[in-house]
Amino acid sequence: MSEAMYAKCGLDCAQCDAYIATKNNDIEALQKMADEAQKQFNIEFTADQSRCTGCSSDGVKIGYTEQCAVRLCALEKGVENCAYCGDFGCETITGFLENAPKAKANLEKIRATLN
Repeated sequence: MSEAMYAKCGLDCAQCDAYIATKNNDIEALQKMADEAQKQFNIEFTADQSRCTGCSSDGVKIGYTEQCAVRLCALEKGVENCAYCGDFGCETITGFLENAPKAKANLEKIRATLN
């Protein structure tokens, strides 16, 4: 199992299908994710837009990362991820965490080590 690599929102990139497929250059898996995103969100989405090297990577400009409100907020505040933010529990992260219980657990685990 890979060492955890937490995104700004608390997702573990090392366990993320998009990150793994990108790392392995698995075009078939990336296309499958793009197809699922097109169906789910009714938007045009390509395999290249499914690529992700982790939102904490330097110079990352792929997929959804440029529009992600959680990532943009964390970058603006200069925090490694939301667990380190003095405003943790704000509206920006709370809505996301309602649909991402693993990310919430990761952030809470990190916050527990800060006290």
